[in-house]
Amino acid sequence: MPQLVAVMPAVPTPPTLPEDDVDAIDELRKVNAQLNEQLKKIIVGQQKVIEQLAICLFARGHALLMGVPGLAKTLLISRLAEAMSLSFSRIQFTPDLMPMDITGTDILQELPGGRRAFEFAKGPVFANIVLADEINRAPSKTQAAMLEAMQEHRVTMAGRPYTLEAPFFVLATQNPIEQEGTYPLPEAQLDRFMFMIGVDYPTREEELAIARNTTGPDLPTLQHVITGEQVIAFQKLVRRVPVPDHLYEFAVDLVRRTRPGNADSPPWLKPLVSWGAGPRAVQYLILGAKARAALQGSYVVRMEDIVEVADPVLRHRVMTTFTAESEGVTSRDVSRRLVEELSKAT
Repeated sequence: MPQLVAVMPAVPTPPTLPEDDVDAIDELRKVNAQLNEQLKKIIVGQQKVIEQLAICLFARGHALLMGVPGLAKTLLISRLAEAMSLSFSRIQFTPDLMPMDITGTDILQELPGGRRAFEFAKGPVFANIVLADEINRAPSKTQAAMLEAMQEHRVTMAGRPYTLEAPFFVLATQNPIEQEGTYPLPEAQLDRFMFMIGVDYPTREEELAIARNTTGPDLPTLQHVITGEQVIAFQKLVRRVPVPDHLYEFAVDLVRRTRPGNADSPPWLKPLVSWGAGPRAVQYLILGAKARAALQGSYVVRMEDIVEVADPVLRHRVMTTFTAESEGVTSRDVSRRLVEELSKAT
């Protein structure tokens, strides 16, 4: 009977940060500034996108990028991995993509002595940063395999689990202008993504800079400003950033107001929203605010941190009704109005 051989990835050991969390946050702020400086050599504009990606990464979340083709989403993610000294993998999702195409499969290998054994060949999901390009073009079974990796940080093959090496960060893209032949992610799977990040068109000045900078010689090579072990250490640091009690209450009240059946929701929201955000939104509001505060060099979460992360956290968790669509009201409009009203009332 063939012997089953499971190859498990090694888990990196986090380095030692300064014992004082204040000094550690100062170091994270410097690293973030260096990272932005490196990405500016390649990416023109998109500062909000870069900031939200960094927040998501250091909060141990995953992100869903929405934007039309040609906005440098793949380039941004690959160069982010390069500047962080992290392995990068891009998976192009297609209707014929099978789960084993992304997770890997067992291959029968010849061993010394004439013996044979199955060896697990890792798929492209075994990388620190994975770009799941057009994730809605693959069938539900393949999406489920990807989402298991996102949630559990492992894949399962023939009943055997294989742990993914930390840090593990998934960035998925969806094309908002073409839905033919796609398998849209259901709401329960969308909720697995910490952020939905909108990638918009550049300004005229930025587009001129893109034309000048990207049509000449080869793009510059970026310097490595942080390692995977340092990313893990900073992720643990972010969890220790203190949050005032009134901001916990603000996050909870904001999410509860998105639910049309809740007594706390305003009357104008009920005909516009069919389904509100769940408790995971509260968790991501707090974690996102912690990460943003640390990246900005703040030693405590502020109101502006929660306000800034409210849009990417809530925009894919607030489901609007047909009435809202007919009136041109989006989930972003709803969440922004809720934030504005609650901020004034607080």
